[in-house]
Amino acid sequence: MSAPHTDVEQVEAANTAFYEALERGDFEVVSSLWLTPADLGVDEEYHDPADTGVVSCVHPGWPVLTGRGEVLRSYALIMANTDYIQFFLTDVHVSVTGDTALVTCTENILSGGPAPEGGEELGPLVGQLVVATNVFRRTPDGWKMWSHHASPVLAENDEDDEEEPPS
Repeated sequence: MSAPHTDVEQVEAANTAFYEALERGDFEVVSSLWLTPADLGVDEEYHDPADTGVVSCVHPGWPVLTGRGEVLRSYALIMANTDYIQFFLTDVHVSVTGDTALVTCTENILSGGPAPEGGEELGPLVGQLVVATNVFRRTPDGWKMWSHHASPVLAENDEDDEEEPPS
């Protein structure tokens, strides 16, 4: 087994590689960073999504996606429909226990959609704040994503601050 600080560094590197691949729209790298059924000891010919260890993903506002195929399809859709995306990760915390690692972080996301009709530049840039939990598992090929769960952070409403307390 590796030294604990080395495990943390390796998990941080895998987590960073995941977000960098998303920024580049590199589907092959994103795919390679997710566990395969073989990594989980599950028969690759047939596996029931209820099998223990199946990969899962929750994107903000989406239902739970289970199974490698469903999860990877979601990333293909996101990459195909996002012209520009950049992640600024803050509050990154890594915990490693044995062959499992948990990463929590805040995704400060800047993204841009397609250009307005006839335009050659990106559409307006939009910022979003999301908190994420990424679960990794050690494999012979390094740390791979087991689960990703991201939830939007609700913005504080200034009107709430102006309300007077009930008497």
